[in-house]
Amino acid sequence: MSLDNLPTHEIVYRRIRDMVLFGELAPGQAVTIQGLVEVLGTGITPVREAIRRLTAEGALEFKGNRRVCVPELTAAHLAELGFARIALEPHLAQIAANRMQDIDIDELEKIDAQVNAAIRLGDIPAYLKQNYLFHTTLYAHSGAEILGALVQGLWLRVGPSLRVVCGRYGTQNLPDKHAEAILALRQRRVADVAAAIRDDIAQGQEQIAMALAETH
Repeated sequence: MSLDNLPTHEIVYRRIRDMVLFGELAPGQAVTIQGLVEVLGTGITPVREAIRRLTAEGALEFKGNRRVCVPELTAAHLAELGFARIALEPHLAQIAANRMQDIDIDELEKIDAQVNAAIRLGDIPAYLKQNYLFHTTLYAHSGAEILGALVQGLWLRVGPSLRVVCGRYGTQNLPDKHAEAILALRQRRVADVAAAIRDDIAQGQEQIAMALAETH
């Protein structure tokens, strides 16, 4: 289903979600309902509903006087997110590895080529979107809808800080274990697929921790 065919409230939710997920709204940045209405060119009601959903998911928090902001990660929060991601995402990757066909792996490799192109060009928005697409495409093949939804919530929490990392360090030294994961997928080494994703997450968490330490 294309975005245009979705109800207005769902389109607005997804657009604001992506603004959070890909760091268009920075950690600690306050925005108003009216400001989002103007940016998105929509009505107050769908914006308010989207904010309510995203607040319930922990991606936004109310600051009073109709203002909301993206929460700033603490070291403790980052540790919790890392624990949860390492518990869930490699597991989803391993389930997916048992179900994926060659055509599915080809699709994943094409996405990774876009990740690599964004890294070479230093294109931070493209990197964030393609990296997210790589992981979510892989996990979707697991068929684990409940765990997938939990992981989506974790990415909403960590995405804005990943944008901060990219802004601070650029794209050249970003963690990328995707090639190892793809090779393991092709060779049907399912445990190694999980290990590659685990290492990818751990390295990303390290870089976010470094960026947090430098800003506090």
